[in-house]
This record gives sequence, structure tokens and C-alpha cells, in this order.
Amino acid sequence: MVGSQSPKPKKSSVYTRTGDKGYSSLYSGEKRPKYDDIFHALGTVDELNSSIGIALHYCKKVRNGLDKNLVEIQCRLIEIGSSIATPRSTSNENKLSYTSFDEENVSKLEFLIDDLDSKLPSLNNFILPSGGESAVFLHQCRSICRRAERITVPLMEEGITENTIGKYLNRLSDYFFVAARYAAMFEGQTENIYLQRRTDKPSELLTRELELKKD
Repeated sequence: MVGSQSPKPKKSSVYTRTGDKGYSSLYSGEKRPKYDDIFHALGTVDELNSSIGIALHYCKKVRNGLDKNLVEIQCRLIEIGSSIATPRSTSNENKLSYTSFDEENVSKLEFLIDDLDSKLPSLNNFILPSGGESAVFLHQCRSICRRAERITVPLMEEGITENTIGKYLNRLSDYFFVAARYAAMFEGQTENIYLQRRTDKPSELLTRELELKKD
């Protein structure tokens, strides 16, 4: 009808307005500024999960069989986020127990790494991120995972986050490496290798540098 206004929709639960002043709440109920190291870690784990979603899309597209494991990893990353958001040093026992990250997750990941690696040709060179769409996005996951690990380590050292999470992220980057190689092999793609620009051997360069210093 001309001139009529649509009724105001019910407020969405997506936004709460509670973080408008630059603070956000942890699962423990504690409020911290959004630039806190905990939120840096949470944001990077979330970024990693989104990156896995892209890799998952391409893995499904070519049916390389990695998609089931990638979904499993995405679920574990949600649990890691819950654990990081529950500081070990300030949360009550009930919430600590609910968000504890099981060491068994690390063992499962090691099994997946061993299984994939046993199917791959031996690695004799440094390889560059390459090998087709699935592979390059898995390599991207690897590099983001390394960053997530670097950001999480200080939280572990302060007793805020479980050591198990650091172990898992460390293994996870290795998983993405072998998964990327497997994806490239599955699609019959070529892995680009690192080519050294200088032909001098490291020992020769060192000798030359020492000789120049003597002069």
C-alpha cells in the first residue's frame, strides 16, 4: 500500500551491542578489551576455520577424500576456541571441565598425518605452495595455523590456555602440509620446488665471508 510502513522486525540475536565500547566477555564471564591476546588467538583460530572452509570446498569438488577429516578438524577448532575463551587460571571448575581439550585429539591427528604421509613420494626438496586449488588452500591453512600456534604459545606459558591446544595446533600445521601434498598427488598436479638463486654452497659462502673479514 502506498505510504504505508512495514512493521519493525524483531531484533536479531546476532548483535548484542555489548561490545560497542571495545570490550567483550569470555566464557568465564570476565570482560577483556578486544585487543587482548586471548581475542587475538580466538580470531586467528576463527580465521583458520574459515580458510579450511575454502579448502574443503575444493577438496569436495575433486572428491579427494579429505573433506571428512577437514570437517572434523573444524569441529575441534570450535572446541579449541571454547577452551581459549575459558582461562585456566580464572574460571570455575565446572566450566574448565566442560571446555577441556582432550589429548586424544592430538593422537588422532598424528594417525591422520602418518596415514597420508605413507602414501606420498619422498620429499627431497623444499616445496612451494602449489599443486592445484585444493593444495594451495591447504597450504594457506598451514600458514594460518602456524600463526595461531605462535599467538597461543604465550597464553600457554601464562597458564591461561591448555598445553594440549599448543600440541594440537603444532600437529595440525603438519597435517595441512601432508594433506596439501596428497591433494596435489591425487589431482596429478606438479609441486613447485624451491630453486636456490645462488649456486655457492653454504660452506663456501661462509669461507668467503671469513676471508673478507680478515682482509
